[in-house]
Amino acid sequence: MVDYQKRDKNDIYNIPFLGFLFKNQIFIMGLRIAVLALFVYAIIFGIIYPAKEENIFTTAVFWSLFWPLFVVVTLSTFGRVFCGICPHGFMGKYISRFGLKKKMPKALSNPFIGVLLLVIGFWAVYYIYPQAYKTPIASAIFFLVLTAISIIFFYLYKEMSYCKSICPIGTLMRGFSKISFTTLGTYEESCKSCSSFECAKACSYNLKPFTFDKRASMTDCTLCMDCSDACEAVSFKLVKPSQSLFKKFQIQKAEVWAFILITAAISITMSFHHALGRVAIADDFIWSKTGLFLEEKIAIDGLNYVGISALFFAMLITISLAYIGMYISSKILKEDFTKIFYTLGYAFAPLFIIGSLSHTYEFFFLHHYSDIANGFMQGFAIDGEKVKALASRKDSWLRIFSLLNYIAAIWAFVIMLKRVNFFNASKVAKTAAFVSASSLIIFFLWLNIYKVYAFKTYGVKKHTHKHNAKQPNSIVLQHTRNIK
Repeated sequence: MVDYQKRDKNDIYNIPFLGFLFKNQIFIMGLRIAVLALFVYAIIFGIIYPAKEENIFTTAVFWSLFWPLFVVVTLSTFGRVFCGICPHGFMGKYISRFGLKKKMPKALSNPFIGVLLLVIGFWAVYYIYPQAYKTPIASAIFFLVLTAISIIFFYLYKEMSYCKSICPIGTLMRGFSKISFTTLGTYEESCKSCSSFECAKACSYNLKPFTFDKRASMTDCTLCMDCSDACEAVSFKLVKPSQSLFKKFQIQKAEVWAFILITAAISITMSFHHALGRVAIADDFIWSKTGLFLEEKIAIDGLNYVGISALFFAMLITISLAYIGMYISSKILKEDFTKIFYTLGYAFAPLFIIGSLSHTYEFFFLHHYSDIANGFMQGFAIDGEKVKALASRKDSWLRIFSLLNYIAAIWAFVIMLKRVNFFNASKVAKTAAFVSASSLIIFFLWLNIYKVYAFKTYGVKKHTHKHNAKQPNSIVLQHTRNIK
């Protein structure tokens, strides 16, 4: 154990304000308690006041505060810090202490479970039945069920196994946190003489922080900062963004599939369904035609067939481009396909986490700010005038956030270039492999350029109030309206 450590200039613990935020255990504990209290209160409020008309607080907490600001923004900057204050993880540390401490069965100890739960259990449901999670009662029940599941797993199994394998965003956050500009590790000189390994003993996840730097990976670290409280030799440094992705490290297959599936489920599907759905020629796209055809043939009230179709085509295109591109690259580089796929697949990480910042920042001004402010006024009975949105879709300055999509593509190209160089081959072969492996990135870039072209060329789709008897499910037009 080290009691005093001379820190580098880029060590966040050495920066007065940031050091207090990330290292002071009293502040961190207070923040965890506050987040847990807000989480529980939002669930209770959603159950007591289940309708949208009487409750905007619950949905504001979960869908305007927790997801876009606490997860997306922090994940792309400081990394997995939300996991450090997550209500489930906070409760789990104490539940695990008096739990059964069993080893997680191999069938459940699989990070693919969490990824599939997020894609199928949330996003697929969201596109198939858009109203599923939008009401206060639905949001409350959703998180109440997740909380019950987490408590059961924390009680049964040791080493915070729920966070590692079952949590719907656990693997997603572990993979996407590699994009951030921070890293937790230790000072090697101080660790050389260590024999007590206090940092490892303090870790509820049974990790060894003193190995992070050598492995170029923080593995399942949630940045709870317990290790930094146990030993001063622990560091939390500002580094070049995506630094670990420029190095070799132990590959996790579930992380690469998280990049691909989440990019398809969110970035690509939303571009198809939400963005291009507002273009005047929206009905001419294949996912719209397919969705409307299915609606005429099946016509189950409440289902969004265009959303279902958009998700299907997004998944098909995304997975196909990733798989075919990597297959061709493996042939060019004369390497095993699996090795190529998972080594180069990490280059896809920026497509969602950086690209989604465009949507997050834009919607902060359009909806999230006013939703959060009005929701908290309602939830805590604060008197005052209703807060208006900071901007409307008519404000052209909002387009500046779309630049983040292009930054995401460029960033992905840079990472791909670096990782292609891990293989021994001629420059010509590496160049060809780079282009082929980047098929998904190229498509992502093209799609964002095409969206601009489509709106400029065809204009915004005009909403009609006429009801077509052959299309009883009017919800298919929900995301294609001209929002004024």
